[in-house]
Amino acid sequence: METPSSDRPVSYLQEPRGWRSWLFTLDHKRIGIMYLSAILTFFLVGGLIALAVRAELFTPEGDLMSASTYNRMFTLHGAIMVFLVLVPAIPASIGNFVLPLMLGAKDVAFPRVNLLSFWIYVIGALFLVFTLLSGGVDTGWTFYTPYSSETDTSVVSALTGAFILGFSSILTGVNFMTTIHKMRAPGLSWGRLPLFVWGLYATSIIQILATPVIAITLFLLIFEKVAGIGIFDPALGGDPVLFQHFFWFYSHPVVYVMILPAFGVISETVSINSRKHIFGYGAIAGSSVAISAIGFLIWGHHLFVSGQSELAGAIFSILTLAVGVPTAIKVTSWIATMYKGSIRWNTVMLYTVGFLWIFTIGGLTGLFLAILATDVHLHDTYFVVAHFHYTMMGGVIFALITAMHHWWPKITGRMFDERIAKLNFALLFFGYNLTFMPQFVAGTRGMPRRYHAYLPEFAPWQQASTIGSFIFGLSLFIVAGYLLKSLRSGARAPANPWGALSLEWQTASPPPPENFDHDPVVTHGPYDFEETRAAADAPAAPVPA
Repeated sequence: METPSSDRPVSYLQEPRGWRSWLFTLDHKRIGIMYLSAILTFFLVGGLIALAVRAELFTPEGDLMSASTYNRMFTLHGAIMVFLVLVPAIPASIGNFVLPLMLGAKDVAFPRVNLLSFWIYVIGALFLVFTLLSGGVDTGWTFYTPYSSETDTSVVSALTGAFILGFSSILTGVNFMTTIHKMRAPGLSWGRLPLFVWGLYATSIIQILATPVIAITLFLLIFEKVAGIGIFDPALGGDPVLFQHFFWFYSHPVVYVMILPAFGVISETVSINSRKHIFGYGAIAGSSVAISAIGFLIWGHHLFVSGQSELAGAIFSILTLAVGVPTAIKVTSWIATMYKGSIRWNTVMLYTVGFLWIFTIGGLTGLFLAILATDVHLHDTYFVVAHFHYTMMGGVIFALITAMHHWWPKITGRMFDERIAKLNFALLFFGYNLTFMPQFVAGTRGMPRRYHAYLPEFAPWQQASTIGSFIFGLSLFIVAGYLLKSLRSGARAPANPWGALSLEWQTASPPPPENFDHDPVVTHGPYDFEETRAAADAPAAPVPA
């Protein structure tokens, strides 16, 4: 960054100075950037492991790595991506940076707790890195018992890392919820909150209520493995299905920890780039809270083939289908917002529409897994792998890339190269769909997941998927390239390059350390584009004589 000129306010990037000022900062913006840097670093590690797995699957013989190495690779890929990337991706990084700005606050409610949550995240991540360096773990990221109780791989260190990471998630949820309740600017009523804030609020509910369940479950598994006391291992008198109930009671709601902030991002970008009031504001906000509530009731669809009763399976199937209703409300509202809007087809809007395509496929294919008759056929096949990646990887990562492009000028004070970014979107979108679309076909034809070697009849689908994964990986490196290049040579960003109405765009780019040079007062909603245009076009009142 350049030395600030006398006519340009000092930004949070410039003051205070020194590496200690970053490591021990209480500024939510710097903490958000540290989270983002760490998350993207682990995304790189997890992505490279994924490419190694895809390279192995290019041929059916299993000739690139041993079966044991393959098991460790896909387990670490899943654990890193879920616990270190997807769960904290948007709330911990973008949410930390943007939330107080959107509320007109100077910081989050508990700045020291915010910094503590980041360092807890780092400590938990180090345990998972230690697992990688000490030989890995081969249980799959779900750590299913009884195998996780019996294997001699580094299960305890991996479980300890995931256990520690849960505290970071809980502290972030408490901090965000308190901030939203107590630190809104004058005039910023609940009916004027940006929908990204509603997404973070619903996410915080899940983080606070669901995360303790997985923490206790992982602790019990560690205790069983270390002390040899039967809890989940049937050889010791335990119940392995109990572990699945505990695990999925957390892990299905945590799907919405990943995706609800993504929904909030898309609500922002759809409205801003359509230059229209968001369609169905109340319905979108309410559906976020509804998803967080229903998400606690549908974990049992992961156990359709576990031996649970037919009645329980039917109930969980109905509840799982029900969660599609609030999700459909969001998608319908976004499409209605774009209808007859003055759409700007910039990079942000391209990624927004890309998200709609990717996540809609993920959501609709989930219906097949929610119905007992089809789930029995598709369970543990590549159809599940494709569905999960379209929902989680596609939904979260596309939304994270959308958010990074949308708020990049605010975060860095620089504009990126729109021409390169638009061209690369086409490459990224093509590569992603080529990676995971063939997996749906392979899954419906019976290709099991987690197989090191497979029947030659599945080779064409696996080879197409591998080629797509390398194209997708290349496009992500291009994204990193032009965004980093903008830090040095990008044009200076104005305070409000997109013409948005929410509070974060009413301060300098990048913001000053205290966020605002005055106490903001809210006089309109974040999506009142038609009203503000009408007010601007209205003739001025005549000056009395």
